[in-house]
Amino acid sequence: MQAVDLIMHASPLLLQGVVLTIQFALASMVLGLMLGIVVAIMGISSNPVLNRTARGYVSLMRGTPLLVQIFLIYYGLPGIGISLDPTTAGILALTANAGAYLAESMRGAIMGINRGQWAAAHSLGLSYLETLRFVVCPQALRLAVPSLGNTLISLIKDTSLVSVITVTELLRSAQEVIATTFQPLPLYIAVALIYWVLSTALSWGQRRVETRLAQPLTR
Repeated sequence: MQAVDLIMHASPLLLQGVVLTIQFALASMVLGLMLGIVVAIMGISSNPVLNRTARGYVSLMRGTPLLVQIFLIYYGLPGIGISLDPTTAGILALTANAGAYLAESMRGAIMGINRGQWAAAHSLGLSYLETLRFVVCPQALRLAVPSLGNTLISLIKDTSLVSVITVTELLRSAQEVIATTFQPLPLYIAVALIYWVLSTALSWGQRRVETRLAQPLTR
């Protein structure tokens, strides 16, 4: 079978894998951002228990391979009575991993907000949490856009790792076709190009968002 014909034959299955890859990445990004904001707030807290817990979590998740985390969640948790299906386990692992990186991005962005903004919010009668919610975090998200975009691009590529727990994302879809055609080279090249196209599109979108957010600041 010619390479072009092979890829055309495999395209419906690869397209399904692309859709699942994007869904995995977006779900993990949204959940990871929510987790990251919480961990970031814990990380700037004056409470030593919250602060150390956040730092320990970030250190653990950033200091261990994502593949090990996936195995631990999918194959390890059943040992203590917690069994998850591959999709749930994959999203949970990606979320937990992304949350650590996003937490550091958000913590840095929050720390970059001028302390005068905190004082102004407190003078208006806003509590600490209200100041974070209505004043600090919205501005921090704006500052963190480049880092958030980079994390989403990384997540697109990291979804390939969940193929090891039988999630039929893009890489797994290609492997299933390879198992029946025994022609790995054209399909792996096609998969690499698809990942590249997705990453390039996200990079373009990130730059557009950055440009748009910067416009009011330059007027």
